[in-house]
Amino acid sequence: MSPKSFLSFVGFILLLAGTWCPLITAFGLKTYNLYGLEKAFGMVVLLMAVVGLACIILRKFTIARLAAWIGLGLVLLVFTAAQLKVHDFFSFIPFKGIAGFFTHQIKFKWGWYLLFAGPVLSILANPKERFSLTQQTTTNDVKS
Repeated sequence: MSPKSFLSFVGFILLLAGTWCPLITAFGLKTYNLYGLEKAFGMVVLLMAVVGLACIILRKFTIARLAAWIGLGLVLLVFTAAQLKVHDFFSFIPFKGIAGFFTHQIKFKWGWYLLFAGPVLSILANPKERFSLTQQTTTNDVKS
């Protein structure tokens, strides 16, 4: 395995591990991972990580690159949804000071770093295909 494909492999492992890491803690009492936030969405991110790992092992780098881009898009989508949900969750309270206090009690944890670092590392380190169809030439084409 080349060093670039190994780094891409590590990126997909980080994405896989990031789904089980703590992402949000509420009032310091309960910690949620990606499956606690949205189970179906967590399974789709897990599927993209497994597809990327399998493609790196099978040397299908274009599919692995596509899986990394889809994984990054899904992580951006869930991060945006979590940000909007946290800032909108206590909007039913008529007093802005109390609603702001409760909003600040919901903290984002370190698992987001793994979720973002995994696909970014996989995209940056994903090797190009070794041989392209347009670059292959044969010596039999030239007639003497």
